[in-house]
Amino acid sequence: QVQLVESGGGLVQAGGSLRLSCAASGTFFSINRMDWHRQAPGKQRELVAGITSGGRTKYADSVEGRFTISRDNAKNTVYLQMNSLKPEDTAVYYCSTEVTDSGGYSWLYWGQGTQVTVSS
Repeated sequence: QVQLVESGGGLVQAGGSLRLSCAASGTFFSINRMDWHRQAPGKQRELVAGITSGGRTKYADSVEGRFTISRDNAKNTVYLQMNSLKPEDTAVYYCSTEVTDSGGYSWLYWGQGTQVTVSS
């Protein structure tokens, strides 16, 4: 079983910055991909950014150049630095991670979500 604990959400004015963190704990052999998603009211959950175990990153077009995803493998933690925030970035942000257990099976886990609100 793996637990993901997110932190760093809050209220910020447009143009401001926030840094989200998501720490994984539990029993696993390795952590593979780590992602950030978001879901705004009335909208589907969307992938915001992802990072592989080797450090390759991918971003949604809407956040490219403003958000940066990174990870600290020693701490099993993924970060999302969000700059130049816009009101349309307002959403609940979720982290997810794929882990491999000692048997070679892969599992996907989700965090509980953290609210990000950007005021205009």
